[in-house]
Amino acid sequence: MAGGTITLLLPARSRFGGQRLGASSSRWFARGDRRQPEGALPRRLFEVEGGAWPVAAATRQRDAGDAGSHVWLRADPVHVRPDINGVRLLSHGDALLLEPAEAGEFLDALRPLFSDGGMEIDAPVPTRWYVRLPAGTPLPPMAPVEDALGEDLFDNLPAGPEGRRWRALLTEAQVVLHNHPHNTARAAAGLAPVNSLWFWGGGSLPERASLDAARVLSDDDGLRAMASLAGVAAEPLPEAWPGSGSALADLRHARDLAPLERDWFAPVLSALEHGHVGRVRVAFADGLELDLRRRHALRLWRRPMHSFIAGLPGDPEGTE
Repeated sequence: MAGGTITLLLPARSRFGGQRLGASSSRWFARGDRRQPEGALPRRLFEVEGGAWPVAAATRQRDAGDAGSHVWLRADPVHVRPDINGVRLLSHGDALLLEPAEAGEFLDALRPLFSDGGMEIDAPVPTRWYVRLPAGTPLPPMAPVEDALGEDLFDNLPAGPEGRRWRALLTEAQVVLHNHPHNTARAAAGLAPVNSLWFWGGGSLPERASLDAARVLSDDDGLRAMASLAGVAAEPLPEAWPGSGSALADLRHARDLAPLERDWFAPVLSALEHGHVGRVRVAFADGLELDLRRRHALRLWRRPMHSFIAGLPGDPEGTE
């Protein structure tokens, strides 16, 4: 029997609504071992010295090679829009279609704000902006930009006394960006204005990081940078399971079960059933993890789980 583990990262089960699992998946998922580990994905799958999740330092090292021992914070350009329920973060990253020259113009206008606080801001990549902080700068918890996408901006801002400084700085940056003439040009060209920043991923490079995976398949630049920091090969996410080898596949963007069943669950569970892989771990963003082994096929008394929402046998959410 082959060894190795295939790990599938999935969004919170609620994202799938009333969609139903296929026959094979519903049997396997119900028969696996279940646990509810602490921590958010993908952080809880890594061992990082100090318990931090310094995505900014990891991506800075990959983008510019100068992370060193400095404290870094991502200050990514984003587009937000007011609606009846607040202000929503609607676009970031490559979706902004931000050119290097544009990024430079915005940064030139923002630098005085940051330099007044002893900070430096730059962008070795047009859509990934970095702030270098003085040593010892306290940082409150900050939500990753992906977690805030589509959500009310104010529900995800840094909280508490330590967050006050960053909330104030964000407000000042929004005023500068709102009044920037280049945003007028972007709007005239049908492009989303760069009208806010998103602070996240703060920290410095740890001396040690590890991940129990041979490779990572993901389109998330932060996860790929952290994987590289742990010495694990990182590749773009393919359209379907590549068919061999131990790996961690980042499927947190998925919302439709049909392609997941066809392209990922079916081939991965078939590899487990035929002994081509020793273990399949399914980790949901809401905390649930399933640990599937070939021997679990003998747990015939467990009823198939056709719906994520209905829960699993023994879960507080109930059974089918």
